[in-house]
Amino acid sequence: MGRKNKYETNVKPNLFLVENWARDGDSEEMIAKKLDVAYSTFRKYKEKYSALSAALKKNKETADYEVVERLHDKCMGILAKEKKAFKCKRVFYDDKDRRCEEEYIQTAEVETYIPPDTMAMAIWLNNRMPDKWRRNANKEKLDEAKFKHVKEKDDKKDW
Repeated sequence: MGRKNKYETNVKPNLFLVENWARDGDSEEMIAKKLDVAYSTFRKYKEKYSALSAALKKNKETADYEVVERLHDKCMGILAKEKKAFKCKRVFYDDKDRRCEEEYIQTAEVETYIPPDTMAMAIWLNNRMPDKWRRNANKEKLDEAKFKHVKEKDDKKDW
């Protein structure tokens, strides 16, 4: 009987970890390194074993959509619930009618408005509407024109 390949020993038993690493945003190269598999071999395994490619694809898409949702929230502003601690004081009278004070910490859930973030808006617009909102759009057009001019000037056919 032949030796098992690294898919059987290193990848298949760790598919759950692969899913989570992909969801966390690790690149395929990073995942291959964590599994102690060469990246070229990892790519072959991805083509050969549907379980591996499905785990990577599903969780990458999930992570992408979660990021899009959070970016959208950051662009629009959002009400978020958070726990806050408050210092409270209780006043009471003891058996001898002396005034006593006791301090304690009380936690409560409060809604906080997180206002829109202009940087998040810029990122969203740069990616969703690049023709109108790309940074330095004019510079890119000028660079393209300069490139065409240099190409024509050099009179090269194989660009």
